[in-house]
Amino acid sequence: MKLKAITKTGNLDFYSVSTETALELPYMEGGVKAGFPSPADDFLDLSIDLNAELIRNPPSTFFCRVKGDSMQDMGINDGDLLVVDRSIEPTDGKVAVCYIDGEFTLKTIKIEKDCVWLVPANAKYKPIKVTADNEFVVWGIVTYSIKQV
Repeated sequence: MKLKAITKTGNLDFYSVSTETALELPYMEGGVKAGFPSPADDFLDLSIDLNAELIRNPPSTFFCRVKGDSMQDMGINDGDLLVVDRSIEPTDGKVAVCYIDGEFTLKTIKIEKDCVWLVPANAKYKPIKVTADNEFVVWGIVTYSIKQV
């Protein structure tokens, strides 16, 4: 996967997706044991293409780099790379990249009868109530969070 920066904002950096190439990497179908290794694990005969695995709808998929800690209790941390699909319908409980009043933010969507809440996963931050007075759009739904360890 190649990342090509298309927009840099205060809270998120956006990258377009390039799926023109395939890179098949060795894949351990049985998983990785955290105990004693098996001698059979030395033989890898399967491969995986991360483009095919992570990107369902290339024209509507983008990457975002997280800036900040408002979603850390959900395991989404500063510097993580998110796969965001703009073709997925926003529903209650989904993690979404949202545009509100001129800024992008990453939050969980909570849909109520008369309003929408953008809920952080860090007690340092308060939920944001979205009303008709806000300029608001759910820009895309997060499908994967990729982190460096």
